Amino acid sequence: MRRNIEEKFAAWKSKKRRKPLVVYGARQIGKTYSIREFGKKHYAKTVYINFETSPRIARDFEEDISPAFLIPRLEIFLNQKIHPEDTLIFFDEIQVCERALTSLKYFCEEAPQYHVIAAGSLLGVAVNRERYSFPVGKVEPLYMYPMQFDEFLSALSQDMLAEEIRNCFLEKRKLSPLLHQQALQLYREYLVIGGMPEAVSIYAGERSLFDAIQSQSAILDTYVADMAKYAQPGDTAKIMACFDSIPAQLAKDNRKFQYKVVAKGGKASLFGASIDWLMASGIITRCERAEHGIHPLEIHRDLSSFKLYLCDPGLLTAKAGIVPHEIIGGYDHIFIGALTENFVANTLEKNGYRLYYWTSGGTAEVDFLIEKEGAVIPVEVKAREHTKSRSLSVFTERYQPLRRIRFSERNFGWENGIDAIPLYAAWLV
Repeated sequence: MRRNIEEKFAAWKSKKRRKPLVVYGARQIGKTYSIREFGKKHYAKTVYINFETSPRIARDFEEDISPAFLIPRLEIFLNQKIHPEDTLIFFDEIQVCERALTSLKYFCEEAPQYHVIAAGSLLGVAVNRERYSFPVGKVEPLYMYPMQFDEFLSALSQDMLAEEIRNCFLEKRKLSPLLHQQALQLYREYLVIGGMPEAVSIYAGERSLFDAIQSQSAILDTYVADMAKYAQPGDTAKIMACFDSIPAQLAKDNRKFQYKVVAKGGKASLFGASIDWLMASGIITRCERAEHGIHPLEIHRDLSSFKLYLCDPGLLTAKAGIVPHEIIGGYDHIFIGALTENFVANTLEKNGYRLYYWTSGGTAEVDFLIEKEGAVIPVEVKAREHTKSRSLSVFTERYQPLRRIRFSERNFGWENGIDAIPLYAAWLV
């Protein structure tokens, strides 16, 4: 399956001052597959070292982590030569071997001619531990996410539709009514299937909702197992409680995260570290409240108010126990607003935006604020075609933004200073 991140891998490969690349992201989003596919396409060979399945190799890293020592040892162990100019060295599950992570510093300083990529499940959690010596400034970090909607379309052999959606966005014209309805239907399917590669592959190959959803349940079970395996014993139950509360948090009219929903008497001092763990694992996305819609939003953050979203709409659909046909059929499900907002949050984050939202005395709320080229852009999200809302008007009167975005199920439109963008085209923003 085509993954957009391969373009970023290629850009990294072409850099003159290339550092080892460290790929972060939640478990089972396709890191290993994508890196190995990149190796097949762009190198004569790929040297693959998985520290989880080959623990013996970690012993050499305990002895010496200089490239001059490691390269000959790896060649003997793998029985193949490593040529700097045409070999990709891929350290997978690198969080299992702390010294391998530290060795990236010396590949950067002493052997920059080698092409090295490292990745690992829960790598973000691992490097937050005090015992890890992370090579700050000596590696290039790259965050990877589940497949977004255009990748989903490609997996379903809908590349021509994706291209026409892109053209409509760039040329500021409407999609034909027939294609608009087709794109909406595929978007609704994406809300259920999501972007986890295994679920997408199953659905693309077999069109089996049941099997795709079973794979989502297995992934969610894996996340819970990781909490028990990698978190401190005293923290596991609290992390699970925060994770389990997310559908209920999003189902509220006010989607601000409330500790009391996690547990009676809950507070930041009790559950704050658990949220940090979930974020480091890549399982959740955080959207913080901005007290003012003025650039830079970072200095206007309200640290006590935030919303949390799951990393993938399909996983949220599965975790919330929603009957898939109620979403695919376009019915007004009670959870459709929360699910749509989660989808937009995932999409904006994948496109590199830091997420904020804005409220005004409990009378108005703008779903998201994003920043581009020093400008603050309010983003309103509507789950269906109905788009009337006073919140965007209140924000506009107060801050006079140069651009406003409204996502909904309506076709493209540009009027009254608002970019009306159909939800299926959110990936283009």
